[in-house]
Amino acid sequence: MNMNIPTGINPFLDPIDRILAEIAFSIQLPPSLHAKAVSRYEAVRKHLEATASFFGDIEHFYPQGSMAIDATISTRGTDDEYDIDIIAQVGGRFHTMSPLDVLVTLERGLVDYRGLKVTRQTRCVTLHYADNMHLDISPVIRDYGRPDRQSRIMHAKGPRAGADDCRVPTNAYAFVEWYKRNTPDETVVRDAFQKRWQDAMGFAADAEVDDVPDQTHFGVKSMATLALQLLKRYRNIRYDDPRRTGRMPPSVMLAYYAAKTSRPGQKLTEALIGVCNAIITDIAYASTRGFKLHVVNPEYSEDVFTDRWPESVQQQNLFANDLRELVSGLELLRAGKADLIRMPDWLREMFGDRIVTSVIDHMAAANGSAIKSSTQMYTPAGAVLTGSGAFAAPAVAAAKTSPIIKPSSHTFFGDTP
Repeated sequence: MNMNIPTGINPFLDPIDRILAEIAFSIQLPPSLHAKAVSRYEAVRKHLEATASFFGDIEHFYPQGSMAIDATISTRGTDDEYDIDIIAQVGGRFHTMSPLDVLVTLERGLVDYRGLKVTRQTRCVTLHYADNMHLDISPVIRDYGRPDRQSRIMHAKGPRAGADDCRVPTNAYAFVEWYKRNTPDETVVRDAFQKRWQDAMGFAADAEVDDVPDQTHFGVKSMATLALQLLKRYRNIRYDDPRRTGRMPPSVMLAYYAAKTSRPGQKLTEALIGVCNAIITDIAYASTRGFKLHVVNPEYSEDVFTDRWPESVQQQNLFANDLRELVSGLELLRAGKADLIRMPDWLREMFGDRIVTSVIDHMAAANGSAIKSSTQMYTPAGAVLTGSGAFAAPAVAAAKTSPIIKPSSHTFFGDTP
């Protein structure tokens, strides 16, 4: 007889983890939009296959990046935009075309598609939907005779061909499979988020998985992926600052570290601190030697995740300082030594004002019901979330706490690219 042994920890049961879990929940791609994204990229594939330019030459069309590992979150500092990354493996006559010509052909094939705005980027073509979803389609040429889906992605800035135009080695599919192997499903985490989605969508609390409509997608299956979503959100908020210039640390690099540090059974704060510290350590090692951080696809070493970021040692050190600031605050919270009255403002600076305010309001309402039934939770310092959106702590506990670390006012933001 096969036994289904529960694995992982429910992040909604720990007072501190619950706050972070609610933030992660609030920035995730909703099930309805996940279903919409799937239908959209399938529709785009059919559209391209029907055009004269691509007829018979689309060999494969599949999601990559966050969409493929169920880690999609709202983009930048906004709360209602989602980037969906798709690989379009093309063959036939495209093998003899320049990178710019491939990208231009893809752009032309999408012009006037359902009246959507089309933008050609350096490595992809973006479709902009009215509901703020963006479909980024990256054309690649397959390296035949090599591991499954090992390819070359087109790189050309345009508008004219340039000396930097090239085909960049990639194997997004192999990385996704590696990520999944290193972040095994944690059934307790998966079930906790399934229930949270069901509650948010109005399903019965005791509904079985089979009762959920087919289009509903419950993607989060591990604490590592939750930590990755929170880390991406924090990065997005920091780089949404208009004073900060240059590229952001790439999501695929963050995903690599999340999988590398994955330890099933961790708490959410432990997982988030762990991935941050791993990046800090590697940046420090590189910077002390005057090198830029170099991270490659563990399944294909020619696929360099850091080929466009960092642009300088100074730029990577800035991000390492960001991470140290986040870790310091999380460690204070975990130890119960933070000023809980200032905690909401700190969370807003870390993860965004609107999302955190919404989370606090939701938790305050839920806690109000819990108080009536005597099931409310307390933080390590004995605090209870109040309806005013503050974390109220007993006077004795408050007297012993230290202020939560407040983000510094940065005046140094690295080089302009």
